[in-house]
Amino acid sequence: MPASAKPIRELRGISPSDLDDEVLASTEPLVLRGLMAGWPAVQAGRHGAASADAYLRRFCRDATVTAMLAAPDIGGRIFYNEDLSGFNFASLHTRLDHVLMQLAGQRDNPHPPTIYVGSTTIETALPGYLEENPLGLDARDALASIWIGNRTRIPAHYDLPDNLACVTAGRRRFTLFPPGQLANLYVGPLDFTPAGQPISLVDLHQPDLERFPRFSEAMRHAQCAELEPGDAIFIPSMWWHHVEALECFNVLVNYWWRQSPPYMDTPVNALMLSLLSIRDLPPEQRSAWQEIFRHYVFEADERTAAHVPEGARGMLGPIDDNAARMLRAQLLKKINR
Repeated sequence: MPASAKPIRELRGISPSDLDDEVLASTEPLVLRGLMAGWPAVQAGRHGAASADAYLRRFCRDATVTAMLAAPDIGGRIFYNEDLSGFNFASLHTRLDHVLMQLAGQRDNPHPPTIYVGSTTIETALPGYLEENPLGLDARDALASIWIGNRTRIPAHYDLPDNLACVTAGRRRFTLFPPGQLANLYVGPLDFTPAGQPISLVDLHQPDLERFPRFSEAMRHAQCAELEPGDAIFIPSMWWHHVEALECFNVLVNYWWRQSPPYMDTPVNALMLSLLSIRDLPPEQRSAWQEIFRHYVFEADERTAAHVPEGARGMLGPIDDNAARMLRAQLLKKINR
């Protein structure tokens, strides 16, 4: 655990039936010790890498996954190359059982190449796995994914959905930062990323405080926990998380869901449009738009449009599926003009 990081709050003796809104709608991270103790996957994982590997192979079919492969000298850190013009790994589309064979072949190597399969939909790659290892999140329409690899380090990044991450084999260390630490994490490009989400450019193992001096402030707000098979962590939406896999064979299952109506688009679209249409305005105009966003978006309430007759409120009124389709069509027409 990083020396200055605080431990993440823990709940013990909790089972899948205890996953209520107090846990799954928390605005603070939570470690749930032993949540999946009854899973067959966890029982296999507690017996070591060979047992966990054999358990996964029971469900393998011929599904193709994307594997990230890199030389031993990157130390497992999935990242950019030196000038951020590319990445320090190669991506390969291959069968999951082939990846498992590669991992098994490197199990006793003290300096192995990095082998990593991230965010693979379980129903596609391992049909039947979820039925043997249920968590009861059906009401939240959660997307279940699996992450498999040897010793890897994933730089700090955020996810839009809430995230329940469950360790079934190996060990993982999570270091979390609140959303308000964005400026202190020195985030890289928004539109060219190793795995979809923008990442912190700071190496948590060797932070360069001359280049990234504000990172020391981020560490004052960091929270950290190490998880073993059967443990889970709830990561609220938009919390930055740095994830390290600590053993020669590690498996993580995670569930993503959003606490928002299905018609809502990703807020990243609004960010991109704002970069295109607001960021480079003169300062006075930018301040005016900051006030407009504050009024209509960030501090909107029942008073915002109370003075407008209900039937004339348009997009200021409640948005449903039909209103969202109309608004989206208007936006596309304006963008494509």
